[in-house]
Amino acid sequence: MNSAKRKEEQAVANGGAKLSPWTKALRTDAAWEDKDEFLDVIYWIRQIIAVILGVIWGVVPLKGFVGIAIFCVINAGVLYLYFSSFQKIDEEEYGGTWELTKEGFMTSFALFLVVWVIFYTAIHFD
Repeated sequence: MNSAKRKEEQAVANGGAKLSPWTKALRTDAAWEDKDEFLDVIYWIRQIIAVILGVIWGVVPLKGFVGIAIFCVINAGVLYLYFSSFQKIDEEEYGGTWELTKEGFMTSFALFLVVWVIFYTAIHFD
């Protein structure tokens, strides 16, 4: 266990304040005691990515299967890099790489489509 995780656990044990999930999400040395907390962070990062890409795709204007395929690759790729390289968590604790990769994917895909259609229609409607 690295020293930052040990310090955080000691601070909590000594009555210190527990870090918020978003503070831990931005730190590479965060200790995730609660698995559901980390899965919630994965879920909400996916939703943020969906809104950002939906706006970009609507403004650009990107159409069709190419837009959907690029969204899927970016969404899955960014989250994979986040939990494997940035957070360096043990994927097996969460059910494997596939479970983390698909966490919240369908809701982010639906949100992406809604935002994409709204922005595309609003800007490029003839």
